[in-house]
Amino acid sequence: MTEDGGRADSAPSDPDALPPELRERLAAVERGTRESMRNLLEAVFSVSRGLELPQVLRHIVEAAAVLVDAEYGALGVVGEDTKLARFLTTGVSQERATSIGRLPSGQGILGELIRHPQSLRLSELSEQPASCGFPPDHPPMHSFLGVPIRVGEEVYGNLYLTEKRGGADFDDKDETVLLTLAMAAGTAIENARLYEMSRDRQRWLKANAEIISGLLSGSGEDEVLSLVVDRARSILSADLGALALPAESGASLRVALASGVDAELHNGLVLPREGSFVGAALQAGEPIISVDVAQDPRITAGPPRWKGLESAIAVPLITGDSVRGVLLLARSRGREPFAHSGTGPLLAFAGQAALAMELAERRRAAEQLALLEDRDRIARDLHDLAIQRLFATGMTLQSAVRFVDHPEARERLLRAVDDLDETIRIIRSTIFGLRTPVTERARQGLRARIMTVVEQAARAMGFTPAVRMEGLIDTDVPAAPCDQAVAVLSEALSNVARHAHADAAEVSLVVRGGRLTLTVSDNGTGIAPESPRSGLDNLARRAANLGGELTVGTPEHGGTRLVWTVPLVHG
Repeated sequence: MTEDGGRADSAPSDPDALPPELRERLAAVERGTRESMRNLLEAVFSVSRGLELPQVLRHIVEAAAVLVDAEYGALGVVGEDTKLARFLTTGVSQERATSIGRLPSGQGILGELIRHPQSLRLSELSEQPASCGFPPDHPPMHSFLGVPIRVGEEVYGNLYLTEKRGGADFDDKDETVLLTLAMAAGTAIENARLYEMSRDRQRWLKANAEIISGLLSGSGEDEVLSLVVDRARSILSADLGALALPAESGASLRVALASGVDAELHNGLVLPREGSFVGAALQAGEPIISVDVAQDPRITAGPPRWKGLESAIAVPLITGDSVRGVLLLARSRGREPFAHSGTGPLLAFAGQAALAMELAERRRAAEQLALLEDRDRIARDLHDLAIQRLFATGMTLQSAVRFVDHPEARERLLRAVDDLDETIRIIRSTIFGLRTPVTERARQGLRARIMTVVEQAARAMGFTPAVRMEGLIDTDVPAAPCDQAVAVLSEALSNVARHAHADAAEVSLVVRGGRLTLTVSDNGTGIAPESPRSGLDNLARRAANLGGELTVGTPEHGGTRLVWTVPLVHG
């Protein structure tokens, strides 16, 4: 065939340039008709020209159907779990493929070729003992011809052809032609895979260079980590990318950033180390892969968030002997699953993220040390210079009072001395504040207080609730709503522990549109009508005092959902 799909007047290339085994196959076909030989040569060289693997696979299955005059054709790629990881078809319309539903995984006749990789020819599919029938809306199929595709010694996949046109059976010549094409396909696939590996290696090197450049230029940690997630998602063609970091307690992880499909369901989510996919990778200290993350038995905690996603890979961010986080990537249902063979470059790339976090931590430590040293100097100067001078001035004024006879002047001098004493007390308080460690003050933020309440409640509940936070929580929430939110959360989780009989709960804290919204939901028995409501009335009063409101309801899946929302009025 020519580049535009038309037929050339002569063979596309010299058959003598082909491998010896392939030439022998061609010689066997040549003993048939000249037209068959011509078509086979065109098909062989057509699939050999491609470099993009999806394009090569598509050419193979389409050429196979044409060569043996089959109405339907398919190419199944065998995955690492000996099931079909990819399934390409020809002859079936998109509408019918959609109505059939999920693509086969390698059962029945398709699995027969996986278990016994040799050519298989049948006159009637339904009479084969391994046949397990067809799903609804599947077109009728009777005659069958299947051959394996080998790349070196490895069985890469299988070609499946059904329904020879005219109602005839596939014959020896069809089998020989298909085996010849399969041999050429193996060579084409190997070349395409080598090209793909070379291209991906270049992309990983370029991405690594971007990360290193960002680190050396002093870019912020968030910026570098966001680049890590985006580049990994792009190179591995993932639909979702997320980065989870361990919490201070070490018992949970927080999704610091997420991008792609349903990123809003993951961003800010706090998950326990036990019972989450990222937690399993953190404990393993090595990449883990799930062929169906929505059904993965390692995931027992957190809200539903995997709808539409299937294959997933989680890679720990390792630097030295410590694991600093987990990089998660996931693909949509129906796409080729992640393979263990591709984890090497990803693990090395994840190391760049770990390095970014380590450098950012050291930079913060250096900045904090410089800040503390500066605060110490200021405090020392205030104490040694300002306070002593003010104290001396006050003593001078106090001693001068006895020389003043005018009552009003005497009163003003004494008032000035009192003002100096008050100023000294203020400066001493400032000095104390300057010498208070920054980390101690940071722990008093609303985020940290919320996590403390959750961790304390987890001991009483027997499980750790999932936590999701969104917005400028530590900067936009004034003291009054902050204190009330902590009290409300403590009371709500206490109610879950005592009355709900739940085994899962979720806490959501959102700052958006000038309002603070705290949501606590569980999967328990709900609120009985006869239950005392004094606790809920107390939470409602707390909301009303701040101009907000409390609503309590039952979600569709059962349990209880409490929503406490108040406006943020800055004083």
